[in-house]
Amino acid sequence: MADIILTINAGSSSIKFSAYDIANGELKQLALGLIEGIGGRATFTARKHTGEKTTFELDHSHQAVDQRMGLTAVLDWLEKEENGANVVGVGHRVVHGGPIYAEPVLMDDATFARLKSFEPLAPLHQPYNLAGIEAAREAFPMAAQVACFDTAFHRRHPFIADTYALPREYYDEGVRRYGFHGLSYEFIHRILRHEEPVLARGKVAVAHLGNGASMCAIKSGKSVGSTMGFTALDGLPMGTRCGQLDPGVVLYLMAEKKMSAAEITDLLYKNSGLKGMSGISNDVRELEASNEQSAKDALDYFVSRVRRNLGGLCAELGGLDCLVLTGGIGENAANVRKAILENLEWFGIQIDFDANARNERIISEKGSPTVVLILKTDEERMIAAHTAELLNLKQPLVPAIT
Repeated sequence: MADIILTINAGSSSIKFSAYDIANGELKQLALGLIEGIGGRATFTARKHTGEKTTFELDHSHQAVDQRMGLTAVLDWLEKEENGANVVGVGHRVVHGGPIYAEPVLMDDATFARLKSFEPLAPLHQPYNLAGIEAAREAFPMAAQVACFDTAFHRRHPFIADTYALPREYYDEGVRRYGFHGLSYEFIHRILRHEEPVLARGKVAVAHLGNGASMCAIKSGKSVGSTMGFTALDGLPMGTRCGQLDPGVVLYLMAEKKMSAAEITDLLYKNSGLKGMSGISNDVRELEASNEQSAKDALDYFVSRVRRNLGGLCAELGGLDCLVLTGGIGENAANVRKAILENLEWFGIQIDFDANARNERIISEKGSPTVVLILKTDEERMIAAHTAELLNLKQPLVPAIT
């Protein structure tokens, strides 16, 4: 019977999961899966490390499938496919750790209540993350539950990188720049520390570019600045989110367009960004294939904001030794990378465009003052590593990529 760590990323209508065997002090991914349609007719899909795929519809004949039913299905499937696998720990992605949590934490009732108090800070994510924890406690009663936060990596920012120019009482109440995608940034830093220790000790900017997009400045292994702020709306334009926006626009929408908070939330989170600008799609591949000017405009805007924010992060760092591109766009969209990085020789970035076109690990020229890398992020493995470490299980410092 294998001891297994399970990672859970619970959303409003889906649950993503991964299962890891922790034998021999390593994290070997056994399977990953997705349950779609929570709240109605739900479909379970899982793929084992051997490539074998399973898909079936969950029983909804008596009631709509909820988080608990979904995780019970995961447990049943694991016990069948992995010969009675023993889930010893469940690591949860929790978007918001508020101003308190700078590290992963073992869940208990008091911690759960504290995390629930942060729901107003992330109303579109936190309630569903916590519903996943509740469901996992029922489905895996003997397993330790560990909360891993998207905000934790940024919690040691200096004050000026955390605050807004508002009266101090708002900061004290929790209105501050939290930053997100911290699990991705922490994973990238661990890989850098293992593979490029000299660079890891220096001035590093990481661009997590995907449907959600942000950038982070890391100095001597610590996050010192992030493009995201109080919410995951700020900073770069994203697939469907607006990125940086003059708050006066929100006031205008309220006063002149008579839009409600719910309508504005829907606009800024779900119908802006690449999708809103192009009127076509939030998928970079579709925009690159389109002949519409609006598609080109959306991509050009995205590129320009990445370049602008790169300059700002370098000012915070006081220079730049290494730039890492990650996320779906950062890892795969060679044309977008080229547009972001070309003509930056004055900035110390000299790109090998052939290496970039081939998606090689190092895409800067030999001798470039700034080393530019493409690294694949793995937030699930980071959650699994945190869970193993918190449970004092034998686990290497760097999550092994297998």
